[in-house]
Amino acid sequence: MTKRRDFLKKAGMGAAVAGLSGWNDVVFAIDTADEKDAAEQISSGGWTFTFDERDSGLTLKNGPASLAGKLTFVSTKGAWKITRSRDGVAERYALVDLQDNVQGYLVFLPDGNSIRLLFYHRTAQNYRGVWTFEGEIHFTDDSFACRTCPEKDERVLSLRCGPADSLLNDSLFAPASDCMLQLNAAQLNISQLSGGRYAIKASGVIEESSEATFSVRLEPQYFKQRYVPYYHPINRKRCPKAPTGWMSWNTYFDRATAEDNLKEARIGKKYFLPFGCEFWSIESWQGNSDQLPVSAFYNMDLEVNKKQFPKGMKKLADDIRALGFRPGLWMAPFGTGSDVFYNARKDWFLHNKEGQPIRSWNGRYTLDPTVSEAREHLKKIFRIASREWGYEFFKVDGMSGRNQGYCAHLYERPEVKACFKDPACPNPFDLCIQAFREGIGDDRVFLACQGHTSGPEALYADASRIGADIVSPNKPVVWNGVMNQGRCFINQAFTHNISLIADPDTLLVRDLPLEEARTSATIVALPGQLTFFGDKFAGMADDRIKILQQTLPVAEVYPENLYPYFKMLPVWNLRVRHALLGDYNVVGLFNWEEEPRTIRVTADELGIDPQTARCGFEFWTEQAVPFDGGLSMEVPAHGVRLIALHPAASVPQWLSSDRHIAQHADELSEYAWDAAGNCLKGKIRLVGDFPLSAHFRMPSGYTCSDVICEGATITEHKGDNGVLSVTFKANQTATAAFQIKF
Repeated sequence: MTKRRDFLKKAGMGAAVAGLSGWNDVVFAIDTADEKDAAEQISSGGWTFTFDERDSGLTLKNGPASLAGKLTFVSTKGAWKITRSRDGVAERYALVDLQDNVQGYLVFLPDGNSIRLLFYHRTAQNYRGVWTFEGEIHFTDDSFACRTCPEKDERVLSLRCGPADSLLNDSLFAPASDCMLQLNAAQLNISQLSGGRYAIKASGVIEESSEATFSVRLEPQYFKQRYVPYYHPINRKRCPKAPTGWMSWNTYFDRATAEDNLKEARIGKKYFLPFGCEFWSIESWQGNSDQLPVSAFYNMDLEVNKKQFPKGMKKLADDIRALGFRPGLWMAPFGTGSDVFYNARKDWFLHNKEGQPIRSWNGRYTLDPTVSEAREHLKKIFRIASREWGYEFFKVDGMSGRNQGYCAHLYERPEVKACFKDPACPNPFDLCIQAFREGIGDDRVFLACQGHTSGPEALYADASRIGADIVSPNKPVVWNGVMNQGRCFINQAFTHNISLIADPDTLLVRDLPLEEARTSATIVALPGQLTFFGDKFAGMADDRIKILQQTLPVAEVYPENLYPYFKMLPVWNLRVRHALLGDYNVVGLFNWEEEPRTIRVTADELGIDPQTARCGFEFWTEQAVPFDGGLSMEVPAHGVRLIALHPAASVPQWLSSDRHIAQHADELSEYAWDAAGNCLKGKIRLVGDFPLSAHFRMPSGYTCSDVICEGATITEHKGDNGVLSVTFKANQTATAAFQIKF
């Protein structure tokens, strides 16, 4: 980013470029007597390109991608012409100086789905100049701007909410077709105009004896060829947003009863259902599942633990639905611990060459999915749980993990593959996942635990548990569990909400120190991951309940950098485009260390212009944060600071609210500055009788004279250090209209 910003200055081109306020300031001569021949179209590989020297118009087309704009070259003394070659060399263009002499050349170098524009000096010539291409890109309607070319030592995880622009973006990606358009230039700026339309400005320098290039590459099957061989975009009809809910295991472990689940659901109905909590998922319900290990559980039949669930699983699903939630169910049917089930169906299971049963995490007896009768049985038990019992969310466990104890690894081992009924089956694991989906049905949500985008889960599942358990069995949550949530998401963020929705495991805040609770909630909520709670709610402190509420509903967030990381990153940057507030950033500064430390991030790292005045506001501590070409804050050990960073207006403006960690202002339905009335007007959505505090910047010369609200009560408003904070409270879920007069 820095090298892109500095290259004009380094080349000594600042004054020449500054003198050209726009393309209309440059006059391009026609260097041909026959105007009808001034435009030349060439097709090579997958590309068709046209250059018209009459107006310097350049068009590049390949499949769904087209670029059209003006291509120019400006030396230190002014704009040169770009003409067809004067020496008879085909498919070469000349850089013609102000004295009408050819000083350099431009050639198009197609190579399959790539094309490169090479600008170079005529032999022995020596001059400086800047080439620029400015125009529009047309790509697929579902595409978005992103980054696919990593730089060394990146510190920032880049995310987006809405089609927000970034100076770091170098590509466009189309999820439906898995197609990527990548651009490369010394300086590049891509900004979205509308669905599938983008403005582009690309520039580069020729100086002394150096060359300059501009390349464009269309890559079909970007994810499928690189990372996700079973790539399939998320089924938004079935799973329109990241699932939310509660599950018992990380607090109750294997001992939760039906009444325990319903007791928590009754509290959840009051405190979380109004905020968008959706599913209530039941774990460890099988006949003998009240005592680990999972390998002993009766995972392949539907025998219910009568002691914990005396009224059965259908009744529990009905009770959950009556409270307003959708019922969910945990299953792990890659094997069983039931001797009775095994002895009746021995040929369904894997045995080693000595004839002994092969064990796995899921069972003392591990399923052979190449046996068609076994697969039909899997479909049957899922169909009963889905259609007869009425469960709508399925968490299927034991898939991958990180070693041979889990079936994705076990089934790949050569000594195990030799034991299948069909040893030639290329991927027995795929047969299992397909059976799960067929049994569940195409209208239920399927969470693969641990699922990976590198396997068949991406074709059949909706969400993926990307990390290990946040707690150890019968132990409280600790910092290492939170760290693992962050580490796993950083690594796998690049496919989140594209091929599978990321699941960080349950969010637990009750027993963590406050700073660690905030960090865990930010890890989950800022990037819009699947959000399931796991705490016992009875007796939970109000401040911890509020943290959970601040994660709902899940923000619609996508990755901006489409490649993995393998180290902890201290900065997470969410770029937001809001219909009323415009483009701004929400910047998370994470301290993964054991001691407090100051974390700084520059404008270049955030992909924003450092010269634009900006104002910041920190979410957790509710304080203004200055912007000096970057952001800097001291962050406590294991803590996070979360700063909404807006371009500074000359009049009062919205900064933030305590409604949601992502600070994407989803609660704001109307908003405008009324210059005639010298006031801010807006409408804000309030949830139940839970208060909401909004924060506004007051530039120098403005003080608040009154706050008026229809549909809610103003319980407090105060101004301090240029920030006005207003707390709204309604008696029920409602939209309130407010005016803030200055």
